[in-house]
Amino acid sequence: MGCNAVNPALGYALFDTALGRCGLAWGAAGLRAVQLPEVDDAATVARLLRFSGPCDAAAPTAEAAAAIQGIQALLQGQPLDLCEVRLDMAHLSEFHQRVYALTRAIAPGQVRTYGDLAQALGGEGLARAVGQALGLNPFAPVVPCHRVLAAGFQSGGFSATGGAHTKLRMLQIEGAHWGETQSLPGF
Repeated sequence: MGCNAVNPALGYALFDTALGRCGLAWGAAGLRAVQLPEVDDAATVARLLRFSGPCDAAAPTAEAAAAIQGIQALLQGQPLDLCEVRLDMAHLSEFHQRVYALTRAIAPGQVRTYGDLAQALGGEGLARAVGQALGLNPFAPVVPCHRVLAAGFQSGGFSATGGAHTKLRMLQIEGAHWGETQSLPGF
């Protein structure tokens, strides 16, 4: 028996974007997880449910449908911050919540480094912990971890399928640039 039979407020849906089919899971307290495309729908659902917990496919709630529209628009290049999307972070550590809150404050088209976030959290010695928290981000791209780069504004890692290539593609869609003349390479 899936969670919808127990709690109809929980569910997930897959939806098409410019990057491929993404997934989104929701509950009464907001989004429980968002998943960028994996190699196929089954892999996307499996990874989504690893973050969200068990639930069944369902028609999105009004709130989930609005989040889907926002994600689709963002991945089409509209400069949205998606800060209006409620996230259920009750299952996350306080540190991860703080990292995700700082990351959500990075505007579309802008980038920061792991060190920048670490400094804002109390010291550059936290850069590795910031990177680990972002590697476990259950809400990409609502928590836009693709906007966080390694030292020297190098791409660094990215846990989505395609790795750094996907990260750079997302930044290119947003028209991101940094420094006076440096911009993202074309694909």
